[in-house]
Amino acid sequence: MVEVYKRGAYLMDGRIVWADEAPGQAAEAREKTIAYSILRAHNRGGDPGKLRLKFDALISHDITFVGIIQTAKASGLEKFPVPYAMTNCHNSLCAVGGTINEDDHAFGLSAAKKYGGIYVPANQAVIHQYARERLAGCGKMILGSDSHTRYGAYGCMGVGEGGGELVKQLLENTYDVPEPEVVMVYLDGKPRKGVGPQDVAIALVAATFPEGDVKNKVLEFVGPGVGSLSADYRIGIDVMTTETSCLTSIWETDETIRAYYENIGRPEEFQELHPQDGAYYDSVVRIDLSKVECMIALPFHPSIAYTVHELQADPERIFAQVEEACNQQLGGKVAMDLRRSIVDGKVVCDQGVIVGCSGGMYENIVEAAKILEGGSIGNGYFDMSVYPSSTPISLAITKNGTAAKLMEAGCVMKPAFCGPCFGAGDTPANQALSIRHATRNFANREGSKPGSGQIAAVALMDARSIAATARNGGVLTAATDIDYDLPTAEELAYRYDDGVYAKRCYEGFGKADPSAPLRCGPNIKDWPKMPKLEEDLLVKLCAVIHDPVTTTDELIPSGETSSYRSNPIGLSEFALSRRAPEYVSRSKAVRDLEAAREAGEAPAEVMEVLAKVGGDAARTTVGSCVFARKPGDGSAREQAASCQKVLGGFANICYEYATKRYRSNCINWGIVPFTMDAGQGFPYGEGDWIYIPGVRKAIAEGVEGFAAKVVAKDGSVHDLSLQCAGLTDNEKQILQEGCLMNYYAAGYGKD
Repeated sequence: MVEVYKRGAYLMDGRIVWADEAPGQAAEAREKTIAYSILRAHNRGGDPGKLRLKFDALISHDITFVGIIQTAKASGLEKFPVPYAMTNCHNSLCAVGGTINEDDHAFGLSAAKKYGGIYVPANQAVIHQYARERLAGCGKMILGSDSHTRYGAYGCMGVGEGGGELVKQLLENTYDVPEPEVVMVYLDGKPRKGVGPQDVAIALVAATFPEGDVKNKVLEFVGPGVGSLSADYRIGIDVMTTETSCLTSIWETDETIRAYYENIGRPEEFQELHPQDGAYYDSVVRIDLSKVECMIALPFHPSIAYTVHELQADPERIFAQVEEACNQQLGGKVAMDLRRSIVDGKVVCDQGVIVGCSGGMYENIVEAAKILEGGSIGNGYFDMSVYPSSTPISLAITKNGTAAKLMEAGCVMKPAFCGPCFGAGDTPANQALSIRHATRNFANREGSKPGSGQIAAVALMDARSIAATARNGGVLTAATDIDYDLPTAEELAYRYDDGVYAKRCYEGFGKADPSAPLRCGPNIKDWPKMPKLEEDLLVKLCAVIHDPVTTTDELIPSGETSSYRSNPIGLSEFALSRRAPEYVSRSKAVRDLEAAREAGEAPAEVMEVLAKVGGDAARTTVGSCVFARKPGDGSAREQAASCQKVLGGFANICYEYATKRYRSNCINWGIVPFTMDAGQGFPYGEGDWIYIPGVRKAIAEGVEGFAAKVVAKDGSVHDLSLQCAGLTDNEKQILQEGCLMNYYAAGYGKD
């Protein structure tokens, strides 16, 4: 199904030729990839091994754009230099927090008018579908403040990052990243009837994520199998590449993609993209599409994958294994009971959802309707919702009768909205098993609150098998196991009509009006003052997490907290609330110690610790710190780092960062991203202090190793070796200044 080869290869005459069979100049031949043809065209730097990229367009949603604009405004923003679209697809519901969500939307429209941006009102489109239909173009690059910024199937490289990286682009600076390796994803064969893009995607994630095979690399999709896939099918695989931890993705383009751009009224954006003969790839992933089966990804990650047939054959054993892993991760707060879903030897699901940038595509919905046509989801516990990803798709399925077929079967049709993906819509019942064609199934994500004894099991599946399960009354069913008529060519013809976009979306790029006021509701607050980094650093461990991976949804919960994304202080109250509830009060206490020190009244606790290590309070920043083994998997939301900073955070320590974007978020918010050798172990706990002398000078000079001291609660002192490697010159300066805003306020980054 999916094979991973950890060896270099060339693509010659359309064939994989292993590097050891045809040795050559790998670095030079890597330039022949599609990826590097696009990266070089966007590179503004000249340093070997490093890229300084400028993007063609930017995109954000209403959980992130307020903070981005507030940060850019404080840093000297005058107008948007490239098209910047602000969609309202996350905080679309206004039922929580009074006027907060709609205040954010009004702010977005006012910012579009003031700075010359694009504003997409609530429920018109999810962020990525708007980008696909209105911003993507072959050979282009788009930067988005959402981790699933992926448009490679359309010949456009999308990168998902935290808001600080968009701020840099708005101020006409660059996105700096080491030159990435490129992975060939070689597609062969053709998918069987009933196997959808999510099945291929889950198989790809399962094969590559666990060992980090493609982390921070570019996936380049080539091979004869590409031509067997529709545009919708390709993007359905592509959007899920985020879950492999890759940096970005790109695909060969052909007549199918030409037709796509013609259909959406932008034929000029098409160009045929192929790697040059002899292109070199650092590793290879080979997928035989004809062997992919219907898949299910069980909690708590898209890589916890099984075929539907495997789960049907042995649900007791598989659920028991997954329960054990889930319950260990939940830390005793609540117990996951997957086996409650086994009834008479069969797996019975409680909910089906087709939604968002992965599930809500036209072809997914059309084929799901064909499977359900004439059937019923029943009147039991099972329910099903379908969210088309844009108004043009909603119009198309309304006009051709697809929506009617789904409604006649008992499905509920809903507008474009990302809520079910992060816990702001269709939250499952406690201990329910929800099957979703969505992007993630992390713990603490789709509305569960383990700290309050609430947990639900979210499993990822393709829309086709979800529909088959719904047709079977909620009994888990692979779409390959049922008899249904495939959609006809006429039914599959997506008739795109952007009339609603033209009527409702504000297209303001190039029309900035500096006199236009920003509309700020009472919950939209400016960032508090961020202190600079002194010569030495003393941090107190306020959370110590030994889970294998800590997601951004645990660092700052999604769901109802979204209503506070425009209020840095208010949102910080939720930091780590579902994983380490004591973190906020502990960090605040340390922040108070630093405030007293800055006022010239160093507290006795600080003085006692510094006396043990020979430190000087006058030159030592005092802050809080989080240790986690591997933090930052998941969302690009910068609030996972900014909330730590607002609470007085100055360092994170880990064995490795799960994603580049979370590490970048830490840097942009002045949190020193230390790592350490896992072989040292970490026997320290909450309340222990860590002292890093000379940290400011060392960062400035590019020193990557730090000799730290740990002062434990019992007063004992221990040595600890830390690293902070690979900082760019800009990142070094940002850390010294205390955060990106301080960096710009000090006059840096304006060359």
